[in-house]
Amino acid sequence: MFTLSQLESFVAVAETLHYGRAAERLSMTQPPLSRRIQLLERELGVHLFDRSGRSVRLTAAGQAFLGDARRILGLTEQAALSVRRTLAGEIGTVALGFTASAAHSVLDGIVGAIHTELPGVGLVLRERVSGAQLEELRSGELDLGLVRPPVPGTGIAYRSLHRESLLLATPADHPLAAPDRAPHVRDLDGEPFVMYSPAEARYFYEVLVGVFRQVEIVPHYVHYLSQVHTILALVRAGLGLALVPRAAETLKLDGVVLRPLAGVEGEPVELVAAWRADDDNPALYAVRDLVAGLADRKAL
Repeated sequence: MFTLSQLESFVAVAETLHYGRAAERLSMTQPPLSRRIQLLERELGVHLFDRSGRSVRLTAAGQAFLGDARRILGLTEQAALSVRRTLAGEIGTVALGFTASAAHSVLDGIVGAIHTELPGVGLVLRERVSGAQLEELRSGELDLGLVRPPVPGTGIAYRSLHRESLLLATPADHPLAAPDRAPHVRDLDGEPFVMYSPAEARYFYEVLVGVFRQVEIVPHYVHYLSQVHTILALVRAGLGLALVPRAAETLKLDGVVLRPLAGVEGEPVELVAAWRADDDNPALYAVRDLVAGLADRKAL
């Protein structure tokens, strides 16, 4: 079977129609170039060049073979490039998990940046609660997860991505929704309150319990739910107040007013990126570094 070096030599001679110039292009001398062409012709069983006189011309067989030779060389170059791009993380697939609340805050920025800066990386998106994401990271079903802390156990690496404040959600006709009021967290003491589920939304449940404990108040929990949009629907129905992450502003739910709340320190809601420490997917490294860069620039 012919070799790639023989094909390269044939194409160089076919394009220059001159053995000397073809040898210069290939950084070799003319005798070994001639031997390559002879071996290729012997392998194919045809004459590729007409060497009569001092000129060199392609035979009909050589003209027919030239297009195929170029395509074969092009495919080998593309294959080599694909391998290099795969090792560099520019090509591949990453299974990305995210929580429902992350979809309202950072997901669009992350997906958009990957699409723009790593167009060869395909994303498999999976909406999961944090606990399920961590299980799928350990099993290899996910490559990268956008989860709420803490990240327990060994073998999972993580870094903080994003922090945000809490907003008070009230029905539009509630006194705390009035623009002349400046709500304080103590205003929630004894008020009907739609709380996060301690099982399905444990992170948010513990954040809010910590906030209430710090100011020594006890709201009256009327329902326990896990999804922000469902909590806001109950607020709109007048069943109670709620605290939601600032990203909930993107939902723009009619009949619900979101207000900044005094008495809550800093930005207590945190999101981290987590991945399996021994994951050898090069595309994961590229995506992880891209996401980390977005976080460092506070672009999330």
